[in-house]
Amino acid sequence: MSEEMVSRGYEQRTDAEHAYPRDLAAFVTARWAEASGASDPRAPVSHRAPVDPLPRIAVLEKVLSTCFQASLLREEDQPVLFRLALGSPEVFPPEGGPPDGLQPLEFPEPRTFDEQELRRLSPATDYPRSIVGVRHDGEEGLRIWGLLHSGPRWLRDRQGGRVTSAPLPPLAVVHVTGPGRIEVRKGSEIVGKLENGVLSDASMDVFESGWMPAVFAAERAELMNLHSQARERAYERDGERWASLDPDLARRISRQMFKRLVSTVQNFGRGGTVIFVPPERTEEFSTSNRYVALKYRISDGKPRRRFRTLIVEIMNRLAQAHCTSDASQPPRKIGWREYQETNDEGIATLEEAVLEVAHLVAALATTDGAVVMTKRYELLGFGGEISGKLSSVETVHRALDIEGNVVQEEPTEIVGTRHRSAYRLCKELPDALAVVVSKDGNVRFVRRHGDGVTYWDQG
Repeated sequence: MSEEMVSRGYEQRTDAEHAYPRDLAAFVTARWAEASGASDPRAPVSHRAPVDPLPRIAVLEKVLSTCFQASLLREEDQPVLFRLALGSPEVFPPEGGPPDGLQPLEFPEPRTFDEQELRRLSPATDYPRSIVGVRHDGEEGLRIWGLLHSGPRWLRDRQGGRVTSAPLPPLAVVHVTGPGRIEVRKGSEIVGKLENGVLSDASMDVFESGWMPAVFAAERAELMNLHSQARERAYERDGERWASLDPDLARRISRQMFKRLVSTVQNFGRGGTVIFVPPERTEEFSTSNRYVALKYRISDGKPRRRFRTLIVEIMNRLAQAHCTSDASQPPRKIGWREYQETNDEGIATLEEAVLEVAHLVAALATTDGAVVMTKRYELLGFGGEISGKLSSVETVHRALDIEGNVVQEEPTEIVGTRHRSAYRLCKELPDALAVVVSKDGNVRFVRRHGDGVTYWDQG
């Protein structure tokens, strides 16, 4: 490890012992009391009080061990993915249901709780929409009492949606997201996670890092400038006094739109790569260059800048929707809460347009080659082949925290061509950001960090 990395707080981890479900049970038990669980005032009153406390550690070990074994199985050649709630059916109001609540579906006779039953149920318990209900019946042990239908709104924040659902009650909820990948949550709050044999108490959300907004800081300032110009024109032309936007709103809206773009590529299920380059390199990447050969280039013009245009229009519409005609009153300051709660039809239409652009980019990413965009979200082309003449990268750093201060060195030979190409590009182009989505849905952000290439696996 270089002296520079040590001075910046890097820690290289190698040869760590693998953790297993028993370790995860102890990890969660030690941290359970510190987690708050549900705290959203929109949640029903019955969900705000503690319900069905965490079972004793031997029971939790049994639950997690069974979930771990189920995660290694396949059902009709599909991975076994599911969510599981440890709580009695009485916890869930029978009148509840999506989009704001949970709809309990209780079996007349409880089912056996084992990995094979979880495998058989997995097609019926669509991961984003349903939850397996499990309770501990004393002498009878663990039993599957039924299902809970939640709907997918809980995923909105992760996928770039504006409106999210109220959190689950503060009981143990297990997420099985892939082979050997298990999360334990207290309601909606993550308490412990086991992935690749490593324990952690946080799901990696790169969008919450400090470096991600810094990468797009200049372009975000441009968005605010474009909005300010539109605001001034509206006042000069029509006398409209648009509301003032919270300076942080541009970052949060841009982040949601970026999430929407990434999650749409992810949901296509075919994988793909999207490369973001600095806007000052637009002309370079629009023609022949030493980095990426674009098979399909997009001509310059407004259509290829539509994604950014829509973000500005959302900001404009939100400010306009809260305008005031009373010159004696200062313009209202509008922030993230107003954006989440607005029912303005114009914003809904613009968000639908953003989703269509995200679908377009996702479709382009499924072709053979990378999509290339600027950090202004300008679409330069697709079918990009990263040059094989770029310097090879023998090892990369896997970030173990969202800022990349703690890393683990890995050889690049353990991944495929798509990832190795992104590593080469980011080594040669320090101001680029590559988003690599695998067919299994794993999202990896890659960039030059310190004196090497670092990647972040998005949780």
